[in-house]
Amino acid sequence: MDPAALTPESFSFISLFLRADWVVKGVLSGLALASLWSWTIILDKIFRFAALNRRASAFEQEVASGRSLEEVAAEAGDSPGHPLPRMLQGALREWRETRNRGQLNDGQVAFLIQRIDRVLDTTVAREAVRVESGLSALAIVATASPFVGLFGTVWGIMHSFQAIAIQKNTNLAVVAPSIAEALFATAIGLAAAIPAYIAFNSFSNGVSRYTARLESFADDLSTAIQRRLAERV
Repeated sequence: MDPAALTPESFSFISLFLRADWVVKGVLSGLALASLWSWTIILDKIFRFAALNRRASAFEQEVASGRSLEEVAAEAGDSPGHPLPRMLQGALREWRETRNRGQLNDGQVAFLIQRIDRVLDTTVAREAVRVESGLSALAIVATASPFVGLFGTVWGIMHSFQAIAIQKNTNLAVVAPSIAEALFATAIGLAAAIPAYIAFNSFSNGVSRYTARLESFADDLSTAIQRRLAERV
């Protein structure tokens, strides 16, 4: 590129991309898609976690309102979308099926408690897997993007040195555009990796807190069922 033709616009993102080598263009395009992918996951997780926690708080208030557990479970419908009402319905279903068989002895009570705990643990485990979906993609973007960007930079600088050798001109005005194009790949790689890294850590903590919330509800529900069994058996 003629140094005399250089302007501030020559170093804009679009100009750097259009002048870049085809390999660097491929790297930049891949990083842009990876960034778009990660931001799609980030926005989805933000709204999803907000909705899950909001509905969990509302259901916990209903359970703590003093109404019967059967009434609260019935109001949740046949196929509730949130795991808390599913846990309540599953525990009550196990309790009703066992109670309908008649009076329970100590061994049957212990077996029923084990079945209820298994139902609750299974629901918690499935929900944890569901809310974790997408986090592996964020981890991939966070860890791979800087190295992909570095590859684009190394490739671009290699071609810049080839151009210097061919032109036999080391004037900074001559090599600056090519170096800028190469470094642009690293910048895009970091721009893709940093939000994905921050989001991955934040959502991982969010998954842990949400799972702990489900486990706490399961423990309270199991205790309530055991108390009911102690009163009626």
